[in-house]
Amino acid sequence: MNNSANITLLGKARFASPIRHSVNDEARVPLHIVRTPGVTPIEELLFEMAGPREKLFFDPRDTRAGIVTCGGLCPGMNTVIRSAFLELHHTYGVKEVLGFRDGYHGLDPASGLEPIVLNADLVDDIHKEGGTVLGTSRGPVDISRAVENLIKRDVNILFVVGGDGTQHGGYKLFQEAQKRGHALAVVGVPKTVDNDVPYVSRTFGYQTAVQEATRVITCAHTEVHSVQNGIALVKLMGRHAGFIAAEATVSSQEVNFCLIPEIPFKLEGEGGFLNALKKRTLRRAHAVIVVAEGTGQDLLENKGGERDASGNIKLRDIGPFLREKIEAYFRAEKIPMVMRYLEPSYIIRSVPADAEDAILCDQYARHAVHAAMAGKTGLVIGLLHDHFIHVPIEMLAKQEKRVDPNSSIWHAVLATTGQPAHFE
Repeated sequence: MNNSANITLLGKARFASPIRHSVNDEARVPLHIVRTPGVTPIEELLFEMAGPREKLFFDPRDTRAGIVTCGGLCPGMNTVIRSAFLELHHTYGVKEVLGFRDGYHGLDPASGLEPIVLNADLVDDIHKEGGTVLGTSRGPVDISRAVENLIKRDVNILFVVGGDGTQHGGYKLFQEAQKRGHALAVVGVPKTVDNDVPYVSRTFGYQTAVQEATRVITCAHTEVHSVQNGIALVKLMGRHAGFIAAEATVSSQEVNFCLIPEIPFKLEGEGGFLNALKKRTLRRAHAVIVVAEGTGQDLLENKGGERDASGNIKLRDIGPFLREKIEAYFRAEKIPMVMRYLEPSYIIRSVPADAEDAILCDQYARHAVHAAMAGKTGLVIGLLHDHFIHVPIEMLAKQEKRVDPNSSIWHAVLATTGQPAHFE
């Protein structure tokens, strides 16, 4: 039985596309491509294949598009802005493209932030810079006022560049526009450096983050290898998923312990982390530890589940906590050591995209434009099996993407570090 992830259409596409080649609107990409002998899938989830369509819903000559970037910084945000503009302007000949400033905050006219009218000169060199020229922010927006603003400005298309919360905010904007009878295509480009978006093999900026994290780990190793009993603790991004920590560990080949949110660990006792760290330090006179920011929350004091502006539960800071525990443990054991603590997250996420991510940014942006011009809405561009797909926004809340302890990447971490599968 096939289950197609249907995408909402604003209406019948009537205008000829300027692009000569097109993707059949019935083309689908299956969620799973591996078939195990003797096991028949009960239900196979199929996704629309992304790409230009033969007919457009919007007449480019009368179309005004908007772009908004939300949440934390990520390598490649400017490249997404630039590529989306160039596709809209050069390929489709869209009348005007607005850049809304400071995230969803800029959609509310009460903010006093006038959108930027994008042009070729403005976006010419922005891909060489980190961050986003449009600015960003966290937190919700008054949906009613935002949609009223979009209607008054005659915006037909809105591209939202952000994570899960941003995409759900975009979906609410679409729903409100529908209630008001305004045809608004809302298409999301998934942005999270943690690479934890379901139905997306790799989010843009992730590869750059791994590369930059690897450089930091290499420097940390040099530091502690140059002193007696040097211990480096490097805290990397990863609220709920340890992909950056795991892949940077394998990439660097210099890490001795990698701790991620998906695998709880015990600090004390014979089989605990601290005892393993002591043995490693006494044996080799140095050690490098990588920890993802969301790791070990069960070890930290719970202060009532406070939330940030985006609605995310505020995490307790594992870095200083772990540093203090290590220093106290070695003092109690009367073992001299030199501690180095590095927290490079803001540096890593602020750099421009590398070549591989720049190409990925460009592809995400162009596929988002194709979907919007065809009148598709309420979707995020995904990536499965090297094919770009259309994912209904509401599906993002139904599945999590986490590091699988049985996956090849985690087995590579264990082989690289030599650490036990569990500290218990």
